[in-house]
Amino acid sequence: MSDVIVLDDDPVAGVQLASLRDAATSPEHFRHHADRLGSMLALRAVRDLPGAESVVQSPLGPAPAYGPGRTIVAVPVLRAGLGLLGGVHDVLPTALVGMIGLERDEETLQARRYYFKVPPLDGAWVLVLEPMLATGGSASDAVAALDAEGAEQVTVLSVTATRQGIDRILGDNPGVRIVTAAVDERLDENGYIVPGLGDFGDRLFGTPP
Repeated sequence: MSDVIVLDDDPVAGVQLASLRDAATSPEHFRHHADRLGSMLALRAVRDLPGAESVVQSPLGPAPAYGPGRTIVAVPVLRAGLGLLGGVHDVLPTALVGMIGLERDEETLQARRYYFKVPPLDGAWVLVLEPMLATGGSASDAVAALDAEGAEQVTVLSVTATRQGIDRILGDNPGVRIVTAAVDERLDENGYIVPGLGDFGDRLFGTPP
C-alpha cells in the first residue's frame, strides 16, 4: 500500500465528497454523507490488514470464519473526527475507540492537545480520523502520540487534504499512511483548505461558523 491513497478515481466516493462540498447540504445530510465516506476510507485503509481464521457455530454446525488479525482502534480528532466514526464502525464493528482533543491556535495555526485517552495500542492498527488535513499539524501531533503508545500501523483518514498537510505528516512521522478523498489546491490566509468544504465540525453539528 502506498503512503498516500487518494480516492479521486472512485465515483461513489466522489458523490459523497460532492455533497459534503455543497454549501446547500444540511447538517442532517452532511452527517449521512460523512458516514458513507468514512466507510469507504476505512475499507481502503485496512485493505492489507493481516487476517485471522476462526470458527463460529451456525444453526447447522461449525463454520469457518475470517476476520481481522490485529486490534483495530479508531481515534477521532475532536470534534470533527466524530463525523467519520459511524462510517468506520459500519464496516469495522469490532474497532475500539480512543479520543484525542486538539485545538488550533488561530494566530500560530499550531495544535494544542487538551485531551488524550486511548485503549492499549501495542501491536494495533490505528485509524486517525481527521477530516481536514490543512497544515497537517493536528494530525501529525496525533500520529506522534499514538506511535508513542506502541501502535503497529497508523493511518490517517481525511476527507480533503493539501499537499502541504500531507508533506508535514509524512515528514514528521515515517511509516504513517494517509487515505483521503481529495487533495485540494491550497490554504487561504486563514489556514482553511480551498476549495475545501468549509468548517467540517460546524457543518456536521450545525453550529455557526
